[in-house]
Amino acid sequence: MLLKDILATKGTAVLTIQDTASLSDVVQELVKHNIGSLIVCAGETMVGIITERDILKAVAQADIDLLRTPVRERMSVHLITAAPDDEVETVMGLMTQRRFRHLPVLENGKLAGMISIGDLVKAHHALMAIENQQLRTYIQS
Repeated sequence: MLLKDILATKGTAVLTIQDTASLSDVVQELVKHNIGSLIVCAGETMVGIITERDILKAVAQADIDLLRTPVRERMSVHLITAAPDDEVETVMGLMTQRRFRHLPVLENGKLAGMISIGDLVKAHHALMAIENQQLRTYIQS
């Protein structure tokens, strides 16, 4: 199974936030949409990602002001990305090994979607259920 198969079901919409927005704005968007990350843009250009974990690290620093701290000061800028034709199992292994939960998918250098570890687990589970049913049918026949 490929990432594009997941995106075909899940959709390709990706929520973004500008790098000048505050961390408070990020929290509001994460809560509003019940998501764990936002792609950070400067204008139309993707420049990073901000996640729940980034916010928690910022809050752990007692002197941080969520209302005044811009996203660009706390976002992750060294993004690992995937392509639509990447295999689910390969990407799942990468995300598990590198310990991150959200992965931008780029096609021809443009944002084509976002995959979460939950999306991968769900797709992998569905595939295993199909294989399990096929094996049961084969054994019973």
